[in-house]
Amino acid sequence: MTSTEKPAFRKPSDAELRERLTPMQYQVTQQEGTERAFTGEYWNTDEPGLYVDVVSGEPLFSSRDKYDAGCGWPSFTRPLPKRALTENTDHKIGYARTEVRSAGADSHLGHVFPDGPQDQGGLRYCINSASLRFIPRARMESEGYGEFTPDVD
Repeated sequence: MTSTEKPAFRKPSDAELRERLTPMQYQVTQQEGTERAFTGEYWNTDEPGLYVDVVSGEPLFSSRDKYDAGCGWPSFTRPLPKRALTENTDHKIGYARTEVRSAGADSHLGHVFPDGPQDQGGLRYCINSASLRFIPRARMESEGYGEFTPDVD
């Protein structure tokens, strides 16, 4: 491993996660919960920056790809090019939806729908604020995310 490489992520134990995360963050990321629309911290954030998995710190979405879908949750047209997401079919509410999870920590993030802006690929990644941590553009370098600056600018 070179000095610029990060060590492989190891998911904390359930006890550590319960201690480190807020009850809502734990419910969303570990129990596949959903926060109420228009209540999450980032649903209307429009500052430049990076959205990472609250559990692992994996870079997930750029503010450049965030838009107001009117649904009350942070919505993105696409994940970052260095894709850190997995998708699964979810039937929890009586019909099939595509669930989105972080690849490294297996955190439940939200769902992806085919009703996004057509001129930007047609997808809407509808993500719970509680599954994210926002890193403002001004702090990306100091927090170790400088390589993602071009994805935000």
